[in-house]
Amino acid sequence: MTDNRTIDTASWRNASALLFDLDGVLTPTAALHERAWQTLFAGFLVSSGKGEEYRKRDYFDHIDGKPRFDGVRDFLTSRDINLPEGQEDDDPSYSTVRGLGNRKNLIFNATIETHGVVPYAGSVHFIHAAIAQGLKLAVVSSSRNAPAVLKAAGLDSYFPVVVDGALAAINGIPGKPDPATFDYAARLLGVPSKDCIIIEDAVSGVQAGRVGNFRAVIGVDRGAGRQTLLEAGATTVVNDLSELL
Repeated sequence: MTDNRTIDTASWRNASALLFDLDGVLTPTAALHERAWQTLFAGFLVSSGKGEEYRKRDYFDHIDGKPRFDGVRDFLTSRDINLPEGQEDDDPSYSTVRGLGNRKNLIFNATIETHGVVPYAGSVHFIHAAIAQGLKLAVVSSSRNAPAVLKAAGLDSYFPVVVDGALAAINGIPGKPDPATFDYAARLLGVPSKDCIIIEDAVSGVQAGRVGNFRAVIGVDRGAGRQTLLEAGATTVVNDLSELL
C-alpha cells in the first residue's frame, strides 16, 4: 500500500472494488455497539468489584472493530482481569469470556429491535455512485450481526459478499487488525487485494488495511479521531462518505 497520507478524494473511482466496514461506516450502529459494551462492562465491573470503572475511551482503545470475544479479552486484559474462556454457547449470565460476549450480544440485539437501523445518508449516496461507476462491493465486519443489520437498514441487496464474524469463525479466519477477512472478501469478489480500497472507521480495521496489500484505506472519523486514524495507516480521512463524491 502507498505510504502517501493524502489521496485525491475521487481516486476511489479508479479501484476495482470497495471493501466496507459496516458499523460506523454504513450505519450508525457503532454507537449502539459502543452503548452495549458500556452497559455490559460498567455493570460487570460494579458487580464483580474488579478494576477501574469503564471509560468512554475504552471502546476505542480495546474493543472497536474487533471480533466480539477478542473485544472482551482485550478489555479484561486492560484491567488485569482473568476469566475462564468458557464455551461458544455459554449462558449470558456466566462470568466467562464467551458468556460476557453473549451478554453483550443480547444487549445489542434488544437495542436494534427497539430502535431499528437507519443508514447514513451520505453512505447510501456513495454506494449508489460506486455501483454506477461499476465497482464491486463487499462488507467486511467483525460483527456476527452484520447480515441482520444490513437487512434492517435496507442495504443487503447492494452487497453480494458479506464477510462477518460468524463466517470468519467458521472458516478459521483471524479478525481485524489482521487483514485476512479483507483478503477473503476480495477473493470472493474475484478482485486482487491490491485493486481494493478499504473503508473503515475503526483503528483495528485501518491497521488491517495498512499491513495488507490494498490500494488505499479511507478512514471515516466517527469518533476515533482523524489523527488517530492517519497514524493507524489511513491514506485519507473523511467525516462522511459524501465528501468523496
